[in-house]
Amino acid sequence: MNTQERSARPLSGAVTLVTGGSRGIGRAIALKLAAFGSAVAICGRDSSALTSTAAEIENLGVRAFSQTADVTRAPDIAALVEKTEATLGPISILVNNAGIGVFGPAHKKTEADWDRVLDTNLKSVFLLTRVVAPLMIRRGAGDIINISSLAGLNAFAGGGIYCASKWGLQGLSACMAEDLREHGIRVSVVCPGSVATDFSGRGPKDASKVLTPDDVAHAVAMIAMQGSQSFISQVQLRPVRKP
Repeated sequence: MNTQERSARPLSGAVTLVTGGSRGIGRAIALKLAAFGSAVAICGRDSSALTSTAAEIENLGVRAFSQTADVTRAPDIAALVEKTEATLGPISILVNNAGIGVFGPAHKKTEADWDRVLDTNLKSVFLLTRVVAPLMIRRGAGDIINISSLAGLNAFAGGGIYCASKWGLQGLSACMAEDLREHGIRVSVVCPGSVATDFSGRGPKDASKVLTPDDVAHAVAMIAMQGSQSFISQVQLRPVRKP
């Protein structure tokens, strides 16, 4: 690869794993990092959406791998990481993006609601990192980028369970950053405001007053391509116009 090609594709040689990568923010992140040269693995629960997104990734001239997986289950995660590395090579960038939302007063929600949100938004990050971080430690480098939310920094009516998951993710990410930085591994968190996706949010969104999935993907790419001697610990992302 010549200097011009390396400049255009600064992530050439990288391998990225994006959870929830078949649609919405995850898909945008996968395509953005692929456009910068990274091979990309994606997981999700919709096999047809995964196949379609993987084809889009390959059309950008990089290798892709997709697998259906439930990121709340440790056996699924172990198989996902093993097959990703066997197919594409060592994971250098992990993007923990999978997330769901359940909204309304916490006292009116069920234990199943709590478990579903906390398992997806928080436990999955613990499970993925527990498998991937030791592999990165052995190689002495890696990026772990967790997609949180401004709801992880602010409270709002009806946000009890969702905010609990994202506030927890903020704490987990900050502690992981301290645990792993001495091994050359950077842990960052991206906190977007409302994004125009089919995510189950709190109501209709004015498209002119919300972020796009590509806005979030741009922030992730910026983190992944920062200089090797530094790391961006947190990005707060807001639309220009207030909702």
